[in-house]
This record gives sequence, structure tokens and C-alpha cells, in this order.
Amino acid sequence: MEVGAEQGRTQVNGRSDAAAREPRSSPCASLKMFLAALSFAYFAKALSGSYMKSTITQMERRFDIPSYLIGVIDGSFEIGNLLVIAFVSYFGAKLHRPKIIAGGCVLMSIGTFIIALPHFIIGRYEYETSVRWLVNSTLNPSPCPMGSPADLTKDGKLPDGPATSCEGESNLSMWIYVLLGNVLRGIGETPVQPLGISYIDDFATEENAALYVGCVQTISVVGPVFGYLLGSLCAKIYVDIGFVKMETITITPADARWVGAWWLGYLIAGVITLLSAIPFWFLPRSLPITGPRGPEKCTPEQTSFIKHSSLLKHKYSADDNTSFIEMAKDFIPTLRTLLGNPVYLIYLCVTIIQLNSLIGMVTYKPKYIEQHFRQSASKANFLMGMINIPAVALGMFSGGLLMKRLKLNIMGAARFACGTSLIGYFLSLFFFAMSCENAKVAGVTLSYNSMDTISYDKHSVFTACNSDCFCSAGDWDPVCGENGITYVSPCLAGCTGSTGSGKNTVFYNCSCVGVAGNFTANTGASNHS
Repeated sequence: MEVGAEQGRTQVNGRSDAAAREPRSSPCASLKMFLAALSFAYFAKALSGSYMKSTITQMERRFDIPSYLIGVIDGSFEIGNLLVIAFVSYFGAKLHRPKIIAGGCVLMSIGTFIIALPHFIIGRYEYETSVRWLVNSTLNPSPCPMGSPADLTKDGKLPDGPATSCEGESNLSMWIYVLLGNVLRGIGETPVQPLGISYIDDFATEENAALYVGCVQTISVVGPVFGYLLGSLCAKIYVDIGFVKMETITITPADARWVGAWWLGYLIAGVITLLSAIPFWFLPRSLPITGPRGPEKCTPEQTSFIKHSSLLKHKYSADDNTSFIEMAKDFIPTLRTLLGNPVYLIYLCVTIIQLNSLIGMVTYKPKYIEQHFRQSASKANFLMGMINIPAVALGMFSGGLLMKRLKLNIMGAARFACGTSLIGYFLSLFFFAMSCENAKVAGVTLSYNSMDTISYDKHSVFTACNSDCFCSAGDWDPVCGENGITYVSPCLAGCTGSTGSGKNTVFYNCSCVGVAGNFTANTGASNHS
């Protein structure tokens, strides 16, 4: 991801071909405008990237796909980036960089809109429930129809239940749109960082260049905070908001079957990304150099690196109409010189360590919080945005402070980054030591007759208290009893009546709701939350 940023520095310590062009008017205003536009672009790409990770569980449920496939979809962004990063960084530095960045932002926006497209193609979201019929029924029949579990079919389904449709098969192919959209996002993001940083490095004074880059990087840390907060907000909204009557929905955001309005955030992020492209179309290709640059002490490797870049600069003047083929001939030698830089090689190792410990955690940590600690998707995303991201900002600030105090040079900074990345990698292994008690689910993690401790023995959801009910063992429609125990469905809880509708439904006369088999006729249960 950072190849372009380093490639931008191959332009003779930041001096690219474009620097030789004639000065434009108001160079300071143009540079500040570019800085503001680049910061906005960084914010937009960071927001959409973090929002993508906040919708992991939502898309899993909506498209009925496994976690490993979600990992492939999330990694497709890096695949698209990797396909073009080296070419964009090399050839883009010799062309109109602001317009190339603008085109990249437009591609990112289109890719973001494509990700949201499946919502408008597939039908409405249907979740498993055994009480859907209570919503539109005026008779409000009993959740416990008379019969016997022995009358069920072999797979535990009611014999006259609704037939299985082919909707699941059609939904399965919808994830391809998300994959393609994310690849396009990766391709569009490619020129933003390398060409943007090299543009600042080319035309800002030496004392201001580091400050400008630091400001842009700070904005990039703020973006994920808003991305996760947007994910938290959209996760509270039902996926088919505006298309269904909300009073007919029997589940809450805390339910495992809930799917939030994942598509809404992509539309918002797409619009923001599209807006970030506008200022770049009005920026000049080059700016005059405003201020002298002092000489720098370089290592022999850096001197060789700069010498090779100087040859490229004189060979490809900005005023010459150099053909694409002539520039392509020097691509391999330039890449070989870049890979021979020891500082750059250490930086690559640091990046590999960071990605191995960070990307997997950030991608699946919201899901881990949801399932391991039984939190809603909205709360998990909120925690990610308000706890993890500020910690990253604190790390960046403290790292810069230590570098200033220790007066580290380039090689020292690279070694410092490598050491801290290794420490962070090993500390992340402590996640494996975290554990949480399993939920108490009657007939699953504990038996109906002994509800004090959780056991992993084989239990049955059918028992004496629900033997008179014609229940299905395959329906997952959890209700929470007054005794704090979760039951697979109102029918398996032995409930004979209900009041209310939708998510406000309350069941009463639940014969199985009791402690250690002490069942009473007046105990009740409500929708699980």
C-alpha cells in the first residue's frame, strides 16, 4: 500500500518532473487547497473502509454466506490495490497527479455504490420465526398448538409448514456484486496516497512538508471513527426500512437474526467519496517551489538511490512529450533500485507484521464482540469506533514524541517501528485467553430439569412441560423467560397465550418457565433481547 509513497520520493528527494513546469498563480493557496482536498479524500476512504468492516455480520446474515467468504470479500480491496499500485505510482508521478487522484475518488465512489446494489435487486429479508402469524392474526392463536413432537417429520419441521423457496440460492450470488465493488474501491484508492504525498513532498517547503503529511495522516485516523459510528447507527435500522411495516417486525437489534440497513451507509459513503473528487479537478499539475531546501546527509545507499532518480529526472523532462513506451523501459530498473534500499525493505517487513496482527483483528473483532459477549451489532461497532481508533491515534502521537526525544534517524525509526510492531503482534495473542460464559438455553446448554449449571451433555428440547405442544425443533425464535433462561421458541417454552404484536409480543402461561422443574402456570416470557 505504501509502494507509491516511496515511489513518489524517487523523484530526486521529492522533486518530480512536474516541478520544472512554469509557475502558476497563488501557489500557496493552491497547495493549501490540495492539502484540504487530500485530507477530505483520506477521510472518505477511511470512512468507507471502516464501514465495510462494520457490516461483516450484517452481510453474512443477509446473503447467508460463511465467514471465510466475508474475509475474501474484505481482502478484495487489497487485491484491487495490489493490481495497479506499482504502475500508478510510477507513471502517475509523471502525469497530472491531482486529476489522477480525482479519477481514483470517482472509481472509489462507483465501487461503493455497487456494493449497495444487491439490496435493490434481491427481495425482502425473511428471517426464521414461529410467531410471524401472530402479527396479522385477529384471533391471536396459541403459540402452543395441540399435538405431539412425535408427529413432526424427521428433520424436526412441521409437516404443513411453508415450503422452502429458492431465495437462499439467489441471495448467494449477490455477494459477487460486493466483491467487485470492493475491488473497484481498491483500484480507485491506489493513486490517493502515493501521488498525494509525493505532490506535497514536491511543492511544500522542507519545514512544512512533514507537518502537512502529519495533518493528512491525522485526518485518516478520524475517518474510521465516523465509519464505525455510521455502522452503529445503520445497524439499529432494519434492513428493509421503508419497504415493510415496522410493526410487523418481531425481532430487535439484539436478536441474532437482525440485519441492519447495511446498504444505507454505503450510499452515504459513496456520496462523500464522490464529493471529495471535485476539488482535484481544479488544481494545477505543478506548483513553483516556494523556499530553499537545505542539504541532507545521506547514507551511501540513499546517495545511490537519489543518483538514479536524478538520471530519470533529466531523462524525462516535464516539457518533453515522452512516450509511454520510453517511460516503461525504466520501470524495472527503478523498481530494482527501490527494492535495494535497506530502509524500504525494513519498512516492508514492518508493514507485513502490522497487517498480520491488525487487519484480521479489525475485520472480525466486531463479530467477535457480538457473538462472544452477546452484544448487538450496533454496540459492537460503537465500541470499535470509540475505543480502538482513539488508541491508534494515541499510539501515533506517542510514537512521534518518542522519536523526537530519542532523536532517531531514518534507520533508527525503521528499527523502532519494527520492534513496536513485534511487541503489538505478540500482545494481540492474549485475545485467545479471553473467555465468556455460554448463554443458558433450555434444551441446548442445559436441561429443563436442571437449570443451575451449564453442561455440554446432549440435551433434548422436548420434555414433559411441552409434550402437549405441536412444536418444531428446527425453529429458532428465542424468548427470555422470567427465570432468566432462554428458550428456543415460545412453543418449546410451553406458552399457551400471547398479548401484543411484533417485537412487543409477550407470552404467558408458559409451563416450562421455572427453576429446576418447578413449573408454574402463570410464568411468562418475552422476545429475546
